[in-house]
Amino acid sequence: MNSKFKKMIIGTALASAVFTSTFTPAFASSLSHRVVSGDTLWKISQKYQVSLEEIYNLNPQYRNNPEIRVGDTVQIPGKQQSTYTVQRNDTPWIISNKFNISLKDFLSANGLREGQHIYPGQQVIIPSTSNNSTAYVVQRNDTPWIISNKFNVSLKDFLSANGLREGQHIYPGQTVTIPSSKQQTAAPTNPPSTATPRKTFTTHTVVSGDTTWNISIKYGIPFKELLDVNGLRENHVLRIGDKLTIPVYNIPVKETPGPQYGELLDWWTEAQYVVPIGKEFAVVDFHTGRRWNMKRTIGANHADVEPVTARDASIMKEVWGGSYSWNRRPVIVEVDGRRLAASASAMPHDVQYINNNNFNGHSDLYFLNSTRHVDGRRDEGHQNNVLTAAGQK
Repeated sequence: MNSKFKKMIIGTALASAVFTSTFTPAFASSLSHRVVSGDTLWKISQKYQVSLEEIYNLNPQYRNNPEIRVGDTVQIPGKQQSTYTVQRNDTPWIISNKFNISLKDFLSANGLREGQHIYPGQQVIIPSTSNNSTAYVVQRNDTPWIISNKFNVSLKDFLSANGLREGQHIYPGQTVTIPSSKQQTAAPTNPPSTATPRKTFTTHTVVSGDTTWNISIKYGIPFKELLDVNGLRENHVLRIGDKLTIPVYNIPVKETPGPQYGELLDWWTEAQYVVPIGKEFAVVDFHTGRRWNMKRTIGANHADVEPVTARDASIMKEVWGGSYSWNRRPVIVEVDGRRLAASASAMPHDVQYINNNNFNGHSDLYFLNSTRHVDGRRDEGHQNNVLTAAGQK
């Protein structure tokens, strides 16, 4: 036998053996859920990651009268799933693509958060997928909403099938999955609202080296807010073991009129928590598409920002016509997978934290309702630019 051909057969067999040894099919039967106080069919469907329609199919008595009582038993459809042994260099994204499932479904099936690491040898669950989906190549001016309407599927199901977040943009030439109508999730009854920011609290135990300023930076909250929540003054001395209450903000993603626009976030209640002091992000000029990186280093009424490198400062200067300027320009801030509407000027002034970037000071970045530091008043030029970047003008 030809030695080259023999090697190819052996290599193929080994690859097949490795994949088979790391992937194990399994099936799950239906489950029983005993209703407790506060349960609704919608809450139960969310808990088990199934649709209301699937629950109705197994529990037809609830289709016309969805009222359930404490102690009732609700049948939950089991899902076909398989296990997979994580290999070297695997990530959740790589695995979800390998098995043609959405990243969201993979993370949910394994109780993982976005960005959480997995390790070689770890066993993970591969949730089942339906074969009734089709592929579609994104066209110019397409958005998730336009595509979902074109194929008569819900926006929620389209986003889920493609591992997208609400407001995330897609690009011409990108291939997306169109779920079949059978895969659609029934519209929930009175779902919880996520339109407004939600604040919870956590506790920080003071350790050696902690200061109130460093703690506020660590948790991405304004220094004054940390002091106010804990009834402290600026000169308060912390002691090891002290307990501080830390506000934690969940800022929902907002829809935009189109993929070229940014979310319109209020500075005081939303944007300052998405772009806290110490955060690095990309800035995209709204009119030219030029991009550079910046970091919020200080600022209370608006974000005081600095270019991260000398190259970033050079791009910034080019965008403003070859010289630093107080002129305002609409921009998009790209941070943590989100696109925010903002307005920027490009004149270095006052305090500087980043050295060797050829930018002697910081510049200003405004969001909706940001105000000037000098007098606390609105800057109408910046505010008009923010609305332009948000598609509101």
